[in-house]
Amino acid sequence: MKVIRLHIPAAAEHLEIVRLSLYGVATKLGFSYEDIEDMKVAVSEACNNAILHAKPGDNSGHIDISYELSDDALRVKVKDNGTGYDASSESRQSGPFTGTMPSELTAGGLGIYLMEALMDEVLVDTTGGTEVTLVKYVHSKNHGMTE
Repeated sequence: MKVIRLHIPAAAEHLEIVRLSLYGVATKLGFSYEDIEDMKVAVSEACNNAILHAKPGDNSGHIDISYELSDDALRVKVKDNGTGYDASSESRQSGPFTGTMPSELTAGGLGIYLMEALMDEVLVDTTGGTEVTLVKYVHSKNHGMTE
């Protein structure tokens, strides 16, 4: 497995770097344009959450992003160095949002809802900051793109 890592300040002006690098990695793996756009939205949501929670009111916050490449999937991990949040208060602890309408979500739940809708797997770990793992499987290789 190949791993590509980014370490960026927890600030919105650096999100374009994350989206551009994701595009390059996902294109290399043969993801379709539609899958890449879905991943960009999901990863942007995870990064936005990390920016909000990294170190509120403190410019020392940072985000670590890793792209783990395998033959059949791309695993993106977004980790902040903040204090985390009470994940047990979110409805996602009882499972995916299957059958839930976006209007029924609590504050902060829409981002996770989008990530779960757009990715094949979403895992959230709140021990030592927050780490969101997003997984997308390559359903068929080379959707008209070349290496």
